[in-house]
Amino acid sequence: MAAPLYQIPGQPYPSAEGRAAADDTANLDGAAHLDGAAHVDGAAHLDGAAHVDGAGHRDGAGHRDGAAVGAHARTVSEVLARTQTGAVIDELEADLVGLAPVKGRIRDIAALLVIDKLRMNLGLQAHAPSLHMSFTGNPGTGKTTVALRMAKILHRLGYVRKGHLVAVTRDDLVGQYIGHTAPKTKEVLKKAMGGVLFIDEAYYLYRPENERDYGQEAIEILLQVMENQRDDLVVILAGYKDRMDAFFRSNPGLSSRIAHHLDFPDYPVGDLLHIADRMLESQNYRFGAGARASFEEYLAHRIPQPHFANARSVRNALDRARLRQASRLFADKDREFTPEDLSTIAESDIRASRVFKGV
Repeated sequence: MAAPLYQIPGQPYPSAEGRAAADDTANLDGAAHLDGAAHVDGAAHLDGAAHVDGAGHRDGAGHRDGAAVGAHARTVSEVLARTQTGAVIDELEADLVGLAPVKGRIRDIAALLVIDKLRMNLGLQAHAPSLHMSFTGNPGTGKTTVALRMAKILHRLGYVRKGHLVAVTRDDLVGQYIGHTAPKTKEVLKKAMGGVLFIDEAYYLYRPENERDYGQEAIEILLQVMENQRDDLVVILAGYKDRMDAFFRSNPGLSSRIAHHLDFPDYPVGDLLHIADRMLESQNYRFGAGARASFEEYLAHRIPQPHFANARSVRNALDRARLRQASRLFADKDREFTPEDLSTIAESDIRASRVFKGV
């Protein structure tokens, strides 16, 4: 089974604001979380402009695996089967908890690409569709994970050569002195060619209040590449919805090049509990008697508090619960533990959180 999509690989080191959100406010829970600040959205992370390669891609110049594999398909089923795109869509549906609107939009985009491929196979004139996207939503709602799956779909169907994702923030694109920004931005674009460039908190590229800021230079280079090389690079801009809306209003050239806007809603408590179950199961843990109900109560108190970050905060809370479990078991030095002892999160491990203080 593919890695669960509540874990979000490919996230770069966050900004100061991102770290504050990802930390899940240690002052509320009293114990530092096990994942370092650079570990933002899941079990694997990317520092700076590192990239995740799609499995089994071939780098031949101009060669697109999906285009070659599905070149003779005449039905939707044939395209899905020959390119294995259907498997990616099924994984997305099965592994991504909740987020029905996002799943629906991904299916719509995949349908557009499949029909476009059938048109090309039948000799109908087809122009490469614009595939640049905007992902908006609060932290921990699956944006980077969906971007990874989108890169895989685009690769399987032959719209990008490699299917890898390069995840960056402003710091990877913008220099601190004259002449520094263009080389940084071009180097990132070079790494991303043939795949997907994911720019998190993209609005930080634009700082009109600072006339000496070089972010606008990076934006101008991005605009040129998004237009002239859109058949070899897909750009996804991501961040909070209100800030992204303001960013697009201030940069209409960018807005006009974004074909697909996907809004990632916050998870309800039921979905967050399901995510917690999956996270624990993936690490061979489980809730003990009363612990799951206590965690549901924890979420009810924690969600309204500052810096709640959806699945990311769930992960951090479970890490702290594991830390308390380890301390509890460590204190019983002469006890011979069973596998059940070592894999059970007790109710007391949840209720020790400071979120419950004064409740």
